[in-house]
Amino acid sequence: MKIIDLTKDSFVEKVADYQSYPDSWNFKGNKPCLVDFHAPWCVYCKALSPILDQLAKEYEGKLDIYKVDVDQEPELESAFKIRTIPNLLLCPLNGKPTMKLGTMNKAQLKELIETSLLSK
Repeated sequence: MKIIDLTKDSFVEKVADYQSYPDSWNFKGNKPCLVDFHAPWCVYCKALSPILDQLAKEYEGKLDIYKVDVDQEPELESAFKIRTIPNLLLCPLNGKPTMKLGTMNKAQLKELIETSLLSK
């Protein structure tokens, strides 16, 4: 599976309509997802990117992985109060999303995916 870049409009279509329902979370996906808020100039984001590419292949069919370039999508950056990157939005099928700040190695990310997204 390839990681998909999201715009504000595709985020609303694939993940959640935060504009129409700002006080509630209505996940639109049919699989859990991870959204990587990043920027092309961010060294830590660049280190995380190949790991996410590997995980997208390993979890194909079980998990969707998306990316949001905060420089291109300032409205999403503001809506999710992104102040530091990389910042991961973890969206389980059921329940509220959570945010995870900072870079991680592959083992840490796999554990996060298994416990936060696939076990719920």
